[in-house]
Amino acid sequence: MNNTTNKRYYSPQFSEQASVSVRRLAWAIGKPMPAAVDHMVSLIASIVDTKNICFACLDKTRCLSCGFYKPPTPPEQAAQVTGVSL
Repeated sequence: MNNTTNKRYYSPQFSEQASVSVRRLAWAIGKPMPAAVDHMVSLIASIVDTKNICFACLDKTRCLSCGFYKPPTPPEQAAQVTGVSL
């Protein structure tokens, strides 16, 4: 793996409870803590309605890098072009 794909951009300060929980999740999946956090974000992105996340997002410049981003389906693209609401 190259350094570009593994670059870390943010080191959150977890509460003690969150840190303990993430550590145990990491042990359970046999990964380091940053990989466990990546796994949790991917899991959350597969569960939540990502449209709400994207609507609330304050940085529309990194959509293609975001785990919550889902490319519009052809009907959604057509609606955007025509101005029709789905």
